Order: sequence, then structure tokens, then C-alpha cells
Amino acid sequence: MPRVLRTAALAAVLVGAAGSLALMLYAGRRNQSRILVILFALWVLAPFAALAWANFRGRLHALTLGVAAVSLAIYGAVASGGLRAKIGFIFLVVPAISLLVTGAISLRARLSARGTS
Repeated sequence: MPRVLRTAALAAVLVGAAGSLALMLYAGRRNQSRILVILFALWVLAPFAALAWANFRGRLHALTLGVAAVSLAIYGAVASGGLRAKIGFIFLVVPAISLLVTGAISLRARLSARGTS
């Protein structure tokens, strides 16, 4: 079972990153600033890079699946117009919260592992 969960988590990183990037580009398609689009793209992809790294270092597979699903749901709602919010705000806050949660859970897992060894 752990192997299946790890494979699913790695697939979620790839699908989540690609889907989030596609939805961000679609939602911001009217933005003329290439630099701003590149910066937003890097920021939107940052949580998935952190999760990929965390999955190689530990067992955060369930978190990875959750972050990918929630990110895609929120970004999809924004891109489709179903969520009435400032587009830029959502694409700034969701990665920030994802990174904070990933960092906190990674730290807790690391501290728990030290305590049991």
C-alpha cells in the first residue's frame, strides 16, 4: 500500500502542478505583463516543488493528494468565474497557505521521527 500511495502522490504533484499552471494562465489570460505571469507561474508551482521534495524525504503522501485536489478545485472555481474573488489574490494566497501547511507538517513529522528514534 505505501508504494501505491507514493505513486499516487507523485502523480498528484505532476497533475496538480500542470493543472494549476494551466488554470493560472487561463485565469490571467488578459494580463499583458510577461514578467508578472512568469512570477505568478513560479509562485503557483512552488508548493508542488516543495511537496515533491518532501515526498522524497518523508511520507507526506496524503498531504500531497490533499493540496493538489484543493488547489485544483480553488483555481478551477476562479478560472471558471464560479468564485467571485480577485484573481491575483487567490493565486497569491493559495500557494502561501500550501507552503505554510507543508512546512508545518514536514517539521512536525521530522520532530516526531527524532522523538521515536
